[in-house]
Amino acid sequence: MRRFRKTLTTAVLTTLLVGSTAGQASAGGESVPSGPIPGTAAWLADDSLGRALPDPVTATPSEVAAFFAGLSGAQQQRLAEDHPTVVGNLDGAPVQLRYRANAPAGDRVLAYDPRGRGLIAQVAGDLESAAHVSVIVPGSDIDISTFDRTARQAAAVQAEAGGDTAVIAWAGYTTPSGIGPDLATGRLAETGAERLTRFTDGLDAAGLPDPSLLCHSYGSVVCGLAAAGTDASDIVVMGSPGMRARDVTALGTDARVWAAKSPDDWIDRVPNVQVLGLGHGADPTSAGFGATVLPADDVPGHDAYFTPGTSTLTAFAAIADGDL
Repeated sequence: MRRFRKTLTTAVLTTLLVGSTAGQASAGGESVPSGPIPGTAAWLADDSLGRALPDPVTATPSEVAAFFAGLSGAQQQRLAEDHPTVVGNLDGAPVQLRYRANAPAGDRVLAYDPRGRGLIAQVAGDLESAAHVSVIVPGSDIDISTFDRTARQAAAVQAEAGGDTAVIAWAGYTTPSGIGPDLATGRLAETGAERLTRFTDGLDAAGLPDPSLLCHSYGSVVCGLAAAGTDASDIVVMGSPGMRARDVTALGTDARVWAAKSPDDWIDRVPNVQVLGLGHGADPTSAGFGATVLPADDVPGHDAYFTPGTSTLTAFAAIADGDL
């Protein structure tokens, strides 16, 4: 009984310790945008092509890709102009078409959903001609208002990796905000994993290389839950509270799994437990987990893994570029 109480206590502490740099308290759980993307009704009612358009909710990315492959350039362009919110978020649609649809949101934006705190994906590099693709999956407190942080990380990896690598800053899920129960549970990560799986399926349907996933903090929980459903070549986690798996085998993936944790990262104070739905399980840098551990002694803290000049950024770029 004493051992159970100790384990439960550490699980509850996870709620308090898996925090954010913002340090703001969150009174309740985050609201996740649900239902079809705005504009879906008009899209489904569009009969200008003489046939039904793919349902954004039920059509697979490969079905979406096949649909657009059967259209002329002018037909594709018209759909993007008439239904930008749908085409801009439609996994499997041509990359350039999504850029055009999302142009008001910024340069090289691959997805943009303004609902709630906002979801966005932006590309550093030339995605269409890339020999290698990476996707950065951020942790807590990232949304439209703070997205620049993730965009800068993508730019740093891309610059270090070189011109044949494209890096996508993917804030495509509702992240935990502040310090609250969402940080210690898998609720938001489960939804995020579904969205990440569909997003990577869309990259595959568009004919792009299998991506490497670079997953920070709570983002590593998302990547752990998505691992079995993606075709990622590599999964890299840093500052991870756990991946909701006991070891690499339990992730159910053929991807190479890498892990990094700075000795100065406060995440080390978070108990690696998973009980009664709280906590995210084993430390991916622990010997028994089975990931390849990357050096991180020169990383000054939890949010500094992508800092230029660090051994971690060098390693991430080498993995992204297929050199490691």
